[in-house]
Formats: sequence, C-alpha cells, structure tokens
Amino acid sequence: MTQKTINTESSWFGVLRIQAGRRRAATFGLMLALAGVLALFLPTLGRTLSGHPPIGFHLAFYGGLAAFAATALGGLPALVMRSLPQRIEDSLLGMAAGMMLAASAFSLLLPGLASGAGILGSKPLGAGVVVIGMALGVLLMLGLDAFTPHAHTQSGSFGPGTNRYSRVWLFVFAIALHNLPEGMAIGVGFSQGDWSVGLPLTTAIALQDIPEGLAVALALRTAGFTPWKSVLVAAATGLLEPLGALLGVGLSSGMALAYPTGLGLAAGAMIFVVSHEVIPETHRNGHQTPATLGLMLGFALMMVLDTTLG
Repeated sequence: MTQKTINTESSWFGVLRIQAGRRRAATFGLMLALAGVLALFLPTLGRTLSGHPPIGFHLAFYGGLAAFAATALGGLPALVMRSLPQRIEDSLLGMAAGMMLAASAFSLLLPGLASGAGILGSKPLGAGVVVIGMALGVLLMLGLDAFTPHAHTQSGSFGPGTNRYSRVWLFVFAIALHNLPEGMAIGVGFSQGDWSVGLPLTTAIALQDIPEGLAVALALRTAGFTPWKSVLVAAATGLLEPLGALLGVGLSSGMALAYPTGLGLAAGAMIFVVSHEVIPETHRNGHQTPATLGLMLGFALMMVLDTTLG
C-alpha cells in the first residue's frame, strides 16, 4: 500500500469521524430542544384536552390560516408565468428576510424582554429567560435541518435520504421547513390574546410568505409541473403555518415564564432560518446589493407596521 493511499484513507476516515460527531451533536441538540418544547407544551395540552384552551387559541389559528392563504396567493402568478428574473427574486427574498428579522426584534424579542422582566422583577433575569428560549429555537432548527431531507437552489442537498427525492421536492421541503418557525411565531404572538403583538407579527409574516410561495411555484413549473399543480403544491407548503401557530400558542400558555421563553424560542428559530438559509441564498447569484437593499426595505416596512399596528 502506497503512502498516497494511506493518506487518502486517513483523510476519508477523518471526514467520516467529523460527520459522525456532527450527527451526534445534532441528535443531542434536537433531543434537548424537544425536551424543552414538551416541558412548555404539556401543561397547555392538558388544559386544552380538559376543555380550557389558551386565550389566544382561535386567534393563533386564524393568524396561521392568514399566512397559509398568503403563501397560496403568492403562488398564483405561476399560472401565467414560468420564471422570474433572478435579480428580482433575490430582492424579494431579501425583503422577506428583512421583515423576518424586524419581526423577530420588534414583535418577539422586545415583548419577551418586557414580559420576562415584569414576571421576575429583574431585567437581567428576564433577558436570561428569553436567551434560553432563543437557544431552544436554534437547537430545534439545527436538529430539523440535520434530519429533514431538503435542498436549496444553489447550495445543494442536505439531510438523510436526499437520494430518494427529486431536487425540486427537496426544495419544497426546505420552504415548508421555513414555515414552521413562522407559524410558531404567530401562535406565540397571539398566545396572550394581545393584538398589539400578534397583529403586526402576523401581517409581516403573511406579506413575506407571498414571495416564498411564488418561488416554490416557479421552481415547480421549471421542473415541468403543470401550472395548477405548481400552485397547489406551493400552497401546501403553507400548511405548516397554522400547525406551527397551534404549537406556538401551546408552548407559551402553560405557565407565566412560558410566554417570554416561547417568544425567545420563536425569535431564535426565525433568526436562524434567515441567517442560515435565506440570506445566503440571496447572495449566491451575484445580486448582493439588490438583495441587501431589499432586506433593508423589508426591515423598515416591518418597523413601520409594528409602530402602526402595535
């Protein structure tokens, strides 16, 4: 056996060890996040089953349905168009990213900090509770990202079993995965029946779901799907919005500290999606400036919405 062969095998085994280590870390993180989610969710589940659902249960569900409808609406132009200039698509997704970042800051983190400080009588302790929630949200998305087969248009396929699905379906799974934390954010925002938190947040998420729905529908048309099938599948990715909303309202209604923790969890999950997937996708085609300008516009728009509706 030559030295070159030995070095090649050593490098291969080194890669395998690194991958195994990452898989173990992702598994541990997902288990930890699920344990935290269950701890927050079970008290509310017991109350709901006994006929006493959370205050904002119906508002959260309707908010999730609004986001689902916006996703479906976004897909409708695919009935008459097959593609969109990449510069415009990156700009629209950049705007969606800006709205998600602003929603995380103004409609999730700031109310969470205020709530945590009010409950514990201490701003540092209140901030600590929100940070714990953010960590749970990041761990949850890291685990889902590692164990859910999905793909992005430029960066390739991720997760186990990707060879079982076509690339277009992996892209659909990726968008559906984005919609889960968005729905959770809507549910948490309405969990106290507070329109000043839930309404601007739901409005922002619904608006940014429109370009996401369009992106999915156009990707399906490019892959050879019929116009109506493309629109229907794009709409189906939004079904995780109302489901996520019910999960979010359940997470943040069980006990007093569950509310700021749930707000932090939803914010952490949304910021993770923006930084880990949405922004990198908009910067891979050489359109960084229009994508960044779109992000700034989306951030400013959400800031105005929060001030006007909140």
